[in-house]
Formats: sequence, structure tokens, C-alpha cells
Amino acid sequence: MKPIEEQCPVTENGEEAIGEIQSFGLSIAEYNRLCLLLGRRPTPAEMAIFGVMWSEHCCYKSSKNELRKLPTLGKRVLVKAGEENAGVVELTEGWAVVFKIESHNHPSAVEPFQGAATGVGGIFRDILTMGAQPLCFMNSLRFGEIRKEKSPGANHNAFLLRHVVAGIAHYGNCVGVPTVGGELAFDKSYEDNPLVNVFCLGVVKTERIQRGVAQGIGNPVYIAGSKTGRDGLKGAAFASRKLEENKAEQRHSVQIADPFMGRILMSACLELFQIPGVVVGIQDMGAAGLICSTSETAARAKRGMEINLDEVPVREEDMSAEEILLSESQERMLLIISKDNEEVAKRVFDKWEVPFCRIGKVIQEEKLRFYRWGKLALEIAPELIVHKAPVYTLQAHEPSHKDSLPSRRWPEPKDYKNLLIEFCSLPQNCSRKWIYSQFDYMVGLRTVEDPGSDCAVMRLFLEDKLIRLGLTLDGNGRYCGIDPYRGSMMAVAEALRNLAVVGAIPLGITDNLNFADPNDPFSYWQFKEAVRGIAEACRFFEIPVTGGNVSFYNFSKQSSILPTPVIGAVGLIETDKALAKMAFQNPGDVIVLLGGWGNGLEGSLYLQEYFGESGQKLPHFSLEAEKKHNELLYSLANEGIASSIHDLSEGGLGLALVECSVSGDKKLGFSISLPAELRLDELLFNEAGARSVVSLPRENLSSLLKIADDKGVQGIVLGEVTEEYFLKLRHGEQSIEIDGAEIEEEWEKGLEKILEKD
Repeated sequence: MKPIEEQCPVTENGEEAIGEIQSFGLSIAEYNRLCLLLGRRPTPAEMAIFGVMWSEHCCYKSSKNELRKLPTLGKRVLVKAGEENAGVVELTEGWAVVFKIESHNHPSAVEPFQGAATGVGGIFRDILTMGAQPLCFMNSLRFGEIRKEKSPGANHNAFLLRHVVAGIAHYGNCVGVPTVGGELAFDKSYEDNPLVNVFCLGVVKTERIQRGVAQGIGNPVYIAGSKTGRDGLKGAAFASRKLEENKAEQRHSVQIADPFMGRILMSACLELFQIPGVVVGIQDMGAAGLICSTSETAARAKRGMEINLDEVPVREEDMSAEEILLSESQERMLLIISKDNEEVAKRVFDKWEVPFCRIGKVIQEEKLRFYRWGKLALEIAPELIVHKAPVYTLQAHEPSHKDSLPSRRWPEPKDYKNLLIEFCSLPQNCSRKWIYSQFDYMVGLRTVEDPGSDCAVMRLFLEDKLIRLGLTLDGNGRYCGIDPYRGSMMAVAEALRNLAVVGAIPLGITDNLNFADPNDPFSYWQFKEAVRGIAEACRFFEIPVTGGNVSFYNFSKQSSILPTPVIGAVGLIETDKALAKMAFQNPGDVIVLLGGWGNGLEGSLYLQEYFGESGQKLPHFSLEAEKKHNELLYSLANEGIASSIHDLSEGGLGLALVECSVSGDKKLGFSISLPAELRLDELLFNEAGARSVVSLPRENLSSLLKIADDKGVQGIVLGEVTEEYFLKLRHGEQSIEIDGAEIEEEWEKGLEKILEKD
């Protein structure tokens, strides 16, 4: 038998027909597949719908096979990855936590303010649809070079940064959900294609977890929220291909945010969820809009729907059936309501002044029937849209190895004082206060640690229980560009290390996988290796992946972006002890390095910044060492013997020590000694994993060193915290002394000073 793609070949009108098919986002093979599934040639409206629903963004056709390799089960997992809009993990008896990360990269490149704002709104509604109250946001942002002396595109990259941050702040502040943490990175590979990955977390009573199912024959189908317009048409398809040069023409694909509607929509839904038996199913209208929400809810329940599009509130009366179905106008929900409780639902939405319109009903036959202007406009089986989408196994080619080249030795700097000041002021290293000061991160009074720490901490009062959660986002495109397999493992390890700093036991992770063209064998190899690395690390640490997002077709003008998996991790803080801070707390405290000195400069930010290369291999890394180090940090949290803990990652020991000194409210210095037999640049800037800097009262030192020895982790006394606000380092005969106020000014204002030059 011939392959399915060859059974209905395109023969009519030649190249003209092929061009028309591809304009809908379908390949010729996919068009032929659709012909066979329908038993006829599709109409233009059907091609438009399948072109969106079979896009990478909606059906994950090029990534699904690889994503199946990720561990998704665990004793706490209540709703696993891929089943619903977000994964659900048990938090404590009767309560669960819901969290997920999504990307809005292409929209943010075209219209940064709205692209970022609607990215926040989209992930916000994903959490809400699970019945959870959204409690906080985090974001992982990457931009091209913003220093004029480094890139001719610096002004535009700075423009993108400003407006993306403003869009995130606008939505989060207006909707009343705090943004409590995140990460920011810069690299020339992100020129014109910023990465805007947004994370949201919420909590829900386990008995109130909602599902996206269209159950109950005869149950009415409602649309709640904003009117449907032409904004965001085919946005999912737009996110599933390479950005065009003329971005202005693509602005129609970017949605428009309305956070005030988002706020009252949330309030109405949360009140409705508290009334048993009213909501049968609920689905966010995000990517692909109404056609996606109806087809997915119907397919999950193996039912159908009859939908009267004339009842859908629209902004423009002449909208076609296709436009209404594919619109991605924001702040809309599809609800299937129990037919015995329609009046209850109406009263709740009327109370909150949220538009709530009946548009159809659930039917037994597995068909979706859409009517427009009194006539049947489209009839299709949801199974074809959701479960018959193509799934590809693409070619992946590993590049030739460079192992035969010997490791280099780079010249040592002459002026370490000025180097450290400059290094700490780099865009990659300096304070993010300019960003998070725009966020209302204390709204709700649940935020324990201000943004800027290793790990965000939230305080939750769940009836009579006080729960503390740790949350973090981590990734490193430079590492994954060298070795996507080990680089992805390192991203998982760093996220878990940051949780361990506050004593948080991991509950699960969510990942955002940002890559270039899956049809390019090298890019697809990078993607496969990254998934393999994440899967191996998660299995080693016995942590489930609860969901996430894949974003393909990310390119700068010159090349593909660096392969950039971003890991979001959530952990439960079981101890009731006070948490150690990131910054030094007390003069006279002993400073201890946990995990050893590390060595080499390969893969480091220092090497890239000052020598223009990343090296041929990654910093030293071991899963076993990470596990031992994390166990030690958990012990320190449970014992409550440390005043401060700060993990070592990008920037190494040098940056970590400076941050411990200048980032806190107490302005304290330090005095340390480093071994003369090792190179100072390698001591300060190597990025070996499984390490942290701890400060503690001198009377607790013996306890710390004993616990470290028991765990098999090296503990090295560096020096002490000083009341005098000077940073003093001794290395053999060499002595470096930096005024704390001077380096604090450069670190804290580094980002602002660069942006002021624009």
C-alpha cells in the first residue's frame, strides 16, 4: 500500500496549487494526508483551520516523539504533562500546586509590549483553567547585545528589552499577581529574536481541580470574557515559522492584552469553581482560539458540539466563520456548564460584569458543527484535528567533534581590581533591580524574598496550614551551544541547586525548549540531545516533568539562536526554620566555600566576554556531586546554622562573593585568602558546578564542616565577613582591595547606565 501522503497527490494547477496550500501553513504531504482523512479535497476554510491546528505550536508534530522520553510520573503527580492545560502536583493533604512555562518569542519580536503582555495573560489563564488561583509569575528573558560598542543593533535590542519588561509589568501589576523572580541573559544569537518565556504558579483544592472536557449530552457551551476580534488571527501558525524580514506586516498576528478583563474573568471563574456541579469543563481560548478549545474539549470527552457563531460576541460584524474560529483575542474562556445550573453561572458572571454568552451545546455524535449567518459553515470530527495530526521523526546529525584540539591557556589579567568592577557591571552580571522594580512583587503579601535572590520564596496560607514554596528559572544557552546534552543536565542541576539553597525539596519541573529550525539536522540534533539531558537528569533526581513548551524557528539575522532550554523548578520548604539569606548578614561570620575550588575557564562567561570564545568543553559537572551538595544544603536549612547561602554558577566565585557583599540591606565587606598555587583568574571565574558560598557564626563552623564531611562535600574556610565595607582578597603576595560602595554602584546601576546611553 502506498504511503498515506501519496494517495492524494496534488496534480491540479501545478505550482499555483502548491503555493496556495503552503500559504495555509500546510506542507504538500500534510495536504495529502488531510485529503485522505476527509475522503475529499478540503475547503479553503478547512485548510486554514488545519494549517493552524497542525502547526508546531499547537500539535508539537516535530517534538512529540522526543518529549515522550521525559519522565512525567511521580507519586505526587495528579495531572501529568500533556493531559490538560497544565500539570498538577500534590502539595499537601487536600491541596495541589499548578505550574507551567510558555513562550511568546515571535510576538515579542514584532510587538514587544503586547507580545510580552499577552504571553503573561496566556500562561495566567492556563493555570486558571485547572481551577487554580494564580499566585505568582516569573520570566526568563534573552536579548541580543545592548552595548553600542559591541553591536550595531544595540539600540533595537534595548528597545525590545524596555518594552518587553513594560508589557510583563503591565499585565502582572494590573491583574494583581506578583512577578517574584526570573532570569535575564544577553547574546548576539538573540538579535531580533528575543526569548520571552513566562512562568505562572497557582494553588487549588484537589477536589476543585477542573478539566477541559465537553461532557454531558445537551449541556450548554458558553464563551466568557472579551469580544472576539481580528487581532491574533493565525497567531499559532505565525509562531511556528521563521520570522519574516518585514515584521510590521506581521503585527496582525499579535494579540492585544486586556488585563482588567483578565482580572474579573479570574474572579468570576474562581467563584464559580467553588460551587459544586456547575462547571463541567473549561478551556482557555489561547492559540488557535475557538477552534482549538472546542476541538480539544470535545476530543477529550469523545463527544461533539453544535456551535452557533452568530451568538459569539464580535468586535466587527462582518467576521467570517473562519475568522471567528481562528481569532486569538485574549481574555476568553470556553465553559461547558451543567444544564441544571445555567442560572447559577449567569448570576456569578453578571455579578463580576463579565460577558457570558451561550453559543452552543454538547452532542453525542463526535462532530463539530459550526453555524454562521444561519447556515452550516463547517462540520468536522474533532478527532481529525486533535489526534490525527502528523507526528514526525526528523533527521538529526551530530557535528564532528573537536576533541582532538588541545585545551588552551589564556593570558592572566594584570589589573584584577578594575577587572572585577567591570565584570560585575556587565549586562549579564549586574543587578536586575531596574527590571523588578517595575513589578508589584509584594501584591498579596505572599512574597518572602524580593526578586534577585537565587530562589523566589512564597508564603501560602492554606486554611490552617502555612506552606512555603521555592521557585526558580534557570538556563544557559552558551553551555548548550557547546554541548546540548550536558548543558541541559546542568540547567536542571542549577535549578535544583537554587531550590536547595532555601531548603526546598523539588516537586517537579516545567521546561521551555527554545530552538531553531527542526528541519535542519544539526538544530534537531541539538533539540534531541537537550531532551535527553533533561530526561536523564530528572530520572537521576527522581523528579517529574509536569509540562512545558517547545518553541522552534528562532533565528537572529545572522544565525540560529543558541539552543536554550529553560528549566522552571518548584520545591516545598518543609523546615520551619528561618531561611538563610543570599547576602552576608553579620560581621565576624566565617565564609566557607562548599564544593571545592573548581578549575579551568572553559565554557565560562569570563572567557566569552574577554577572549571572544566559549572554549571547547563545559565547566566541571557531575550529577553525583550535585546530589551530595544539595543534600548538604538541605541539612543546613534544617539545622538553621547558616546566615547566608549563595550558589556558584555563571560568573563563578568572584561574582558570587561580590553579590553576597553588595546585594543585601546590610552593607558588609569581606576579607578572604585564596591559594597562591592556583591561578587567580581560574579561582575567581571558573564555573564548576555543585558549589556554594556560605557564611555562618564561628561557633557553628565545626558543625558545618562535620556535616559537609559526612556528605562527602569539601568545605574550605575562605575568611570572614567584615563590618568595614571593603572587599579584600589575598592571593599569595598579591592583595586586592575594593571599596564596597564603588563596586555596588557599578553592579546596581550597570543595566541602567547602558540603557541611558541609548
